[in-house]
Amino acid sequence: MAKTYFITFIIITRLISIIGEPRPWTNTLPSEILSLDLSTRLRVDPDAIRTASKDFGNLVHIIPSAVLYPSSITDIVDLVKFSFNSTVPFSIAARGHGHSARGQAMADRGVVVDMAALKNHGDGGGIRVSWSRALGFYADVGGEQLWIDVLGSTLEHGLAPVSWTDYLYLTVGGTLSNGGISGQTFRYGPQIRNVFEMDVITGTGEFVTCSKHLNSELFFAVLGGLGQFGIITRARIVLDKAPNKVKWVRMLYSGFSVFTRDQEKLISTTGLDYVEGSLIVHQSSLNNWRSSFFSVSDHSRIVSLLSKHGIIYCLEVVKYYDHPNKDTVDEELELLLKGLRFLPGFMFKKEASFVDFLNRVRSGELKLQSKGLWDVPHPWLNLFVPKSGIQYFNKAVFVDIIQRQNRTSGPMLVYPTNRKEWDDRMSAVIPDEDTFYCVGFLHSGGFNNWEVLEDQNNEILQVCDKAGIKAKQYLPHYRTKEDWVNHFGPKWTTFEERKAKFDPKMILSPGQDIFSSV
Repeated sequence: MAKTYFITFIIITRLISIIGEPRPWTNTLPSEILSLDLSTRLRVDPDAIRTASKDFGNLVHIIPSAVLYPSSITDIVDLVKFSFNSTVPFSIAARGHGHSARGQAMADRGVVVDMAALKNHGDGGGIRVSWSRALGFYADVGGEQLWIDVLGSTLEHGLAPVSWTDYLYLTVGGTLSNGGISGQTFRYGPQIRNVFEMDVITGTGEFVTCSKHLNSELFFAVLGGLGQFGIITRARIVLDKAPNKVKWVRMLYSGFSVFTRDQEKLISTTGLDYVEGSLIVHQSSLNNWRSSFFSVSDHSRIVSLLSKHGIIYCLEVVKYYDHPNKDTVDEELELLLKGLRFLPGFMFKKEASFVDFLNRVRSGELKLQSKGLWDVPHPWLNLFVPKSGIQYFNKAVFVDIIQRQNRTSGPMLVYPTNRKEWDDRMSAVIPDEDTFYCVGFLHSGGFNNWEVLEDQNNEILQVCDKAGIKAKQYLPHYRTKEDWVNHFGPKWTTFEERKAKFDPKMILSPGQDIFSSV
């Protein structure tokens, strides 16, 4: 009896010290959670709740009951295990750097786990570079780590990962839960293809090490699995020798078919390290936040070209090199670009350090932050469009919607990649064709008018549906089970079975809105 009173006293004491008055604990989470050691790292104060209820998208605001700032991976294991064993399970979402666009890392009346807290305590996965005869060089990286920090740590050893995203202030666990794509994907595959091994906390609270050969079903489920099967706490990332510098080239086109033909030619070989493309439809999109590239003199020439054609396509390529081969890289690049049919006089070249190229978005971000234009609504739409539908997509979307409506504010990407560089055993969904295009509408809107851009997104999706273009959303956003089933297609049954196995009470990542959460 005395022991029962003591436990009750502890719970009440922690209830008072942690919660205070703003939120009634008993209406949301089981009060028994306060008997756990981790309860001292649970916060329900307005600042913590406010941060966890917003993200980069600034479109969705979902209020959690509490936020866990873990001091160790054990805290996360204990939290998930407690929810799983509770008579009233609650949802749990892992939050990295908060770069989701539509509330994917939020948890309505559940607990958001602030993964970045692991870095503050030094008890996360950290970043450790190693070598083995079987794997070569690799880095064991905590799921809470930012890719920019992975870059810095690996460069100290003259090494770097081979596959990146355009923006590096994202967590390892976050990009591996989605895919991780950029201009390197055609050659090296997405980031999920460049992982040897992971540590994962499943929806039952089990801590599991997995790889292609150990607990492989969980390994393939988690990669691109939208956080539905486990929380990534460590990933073993493929490394290669890091270059010192890059040759960076942009070429302009007025015709889409020529533009795509040249892109597809370039990704059919492995001579280049990066191939992307973008649209220029108005003057403000010449030097956007993704990178400032064109000089003032170039700017006036391109504006004249834009006035003539209304829409311009920009092909962007990069070749890495080191100081020892600096004398031959120009000749190699010239051979790789020979025969391309860009507009004469509209090839632009520059050199950059490897780090400055990879971190090219950061300077644009800081400029927008200084003007108060970064923390605004971002109704983004990212699609994988099969090659067979990309010409029609250009006419019906880029020309008839984007150019004519002239609403878009933000970069628009279009570049091809190779299906052979993806692993179909993983949860990520891509079109069936050998070549497909990554298309991104990276909108920025005002708090009072972003719905106009969202309407445009829906119009684009309707165009694909009506034309029979079997596009797939990247960073998908759906609200009905029917849409999710259609999205996953033949993978849905496996996806559903894996959910039942690794998160049977549907505790994890409720913000994706795939399954009916607890």
